[in-house]
Amino acid sequence: MSERESEALGRVYAARTTDELSAAYSAWSNVYDQETAAAGYCLPFVIGSWVARHVPADARPLLDAGCGTGLSGPYLQALGYRDIEGLDMSEDMLALAAGRSCYSSLKIGTLGQKLPWPDGHFAAFFCTGVFTEGHAPASALEELVRITRKGGHAIFTVRDVMLEKGGFTRAFEALESAGRWRPVEASAPFRAFAVAEPDVLVRAFVFEVL
Repeated sequence: MSERESEALGRVYAARTTDELSAAYSAWSNVYDQETAAAGYCLPFVIGSWVARHVPADARPLLDAGCGTGLSGPYLQALGYRDIEGLDMSEDMLALAAGRSCYSSLKIGTLGQKLPWPDGHFAAFFCTGVFTEGHAPASALEELVRITRKGGHAIFTVRDVMLEKGGFTRAFEALESAGRWRPVEASAPFRAFAVAEPDVLVRAFVFEVL
């Protein structure tokens, strides 16, 4: 990863408040796609594998939680998903996502806070690269499950080092114990970047909402 890319990513990871994080992504937005592509950032594309494995193509709507510039949208659309809504905390990122013409709606919001949808609105949500250092907390899963209907799916990645440190394992167990979801699939750790950052490993998780 180039010095400029490392600085941009460093500002994102160094953010300590949602305002700082939103500002960091806004500053990065215009070159985000090019720089992450050069680094081999693969999560927005590989998440479609788990979505296609567990969610029928005619299920609707789906939520791209933390959609950023909307990199996942066109590939899910190509797989037959026609009703995808997006959520992100950065207006600049959402403006770029809108230009991809594959989202039925885009809303600004912050994972970890109240989300602007009623209970059971979505057939599934997917979320990639957001549950990592300095980003959305494990507590965000509670609200994402709330807006996903029974029988729907929660599909997301978590940075490996955050599973314990960030309280994700505890959050998984709490939702399962409460009868809110059941585990369906968990991947082995894999690289988030195919070219750069070889130490950045994530795992993908799939749960069925109950």
